[in-house]
Amino acid sequence: MSRPKSDTRTRIQDVARELFWRQGVHRTSLQDIADELGITKPALYYHFASREDLVRSTLVPLIEEGERFVADQESLGDTDSRALLEGYFDFLYGRRQDLMLVLSEPTMLADLGLVDNVLAWRDRLGKLLFGPRPTLAQATRAAVAFGGLHDCCVQFPDAPYEELRACSVEAALGALGESPPR
Repeated sequence: MSRPKSDTRTRIQDVARELFWRQGVHRTSLQDIADELGITKPALYYHFASREDLVRSTLVPLIEEGERFVADQESLGDTDSRALLEGYFDFLYGRRQDLMLVLSEPTMLADLGLVDNVLAWRDRLGKLLFGPRPTLAQATRAAVAFGGLHDCCVQFPDAPYEELRACSVEAALGALGESPPR
């Protein structure tokens, strides 16, 4: 019995993501992915129109989850800074392997429009904290807070989750001027 198309597509994405992580996106060919899966290169093209399509599809969950997180925060109305920062940390931490992949391939950020997405999320989240027209000082505090959470998720991969989350959120709150870092 053959596997459903969506199952094969998911397997291709999983193998591609793993190879991208190990070898880098630009050093991973479609033939590498096909060989790893034990399928032909034309079989890959049945599921993905191009290499760029495959690369983009592996990062769609990151983009969709980020957009969903920001939209959910916007729908809440009243914004609790700590809860917002904890939620953003959790989103980033859950996708840190994708974030590492993106950081290891900076041109991919630009090619896929991820930089614009991430900056837009940070801008929207900053406006939740400081209102629709934050001052430059407020906007820079938000950039440091959200960017710092991102960096902490990537920079400290071996730190225990709870400890990293607590330290990162405290530092982000400090950047926002809401509490001094410990």
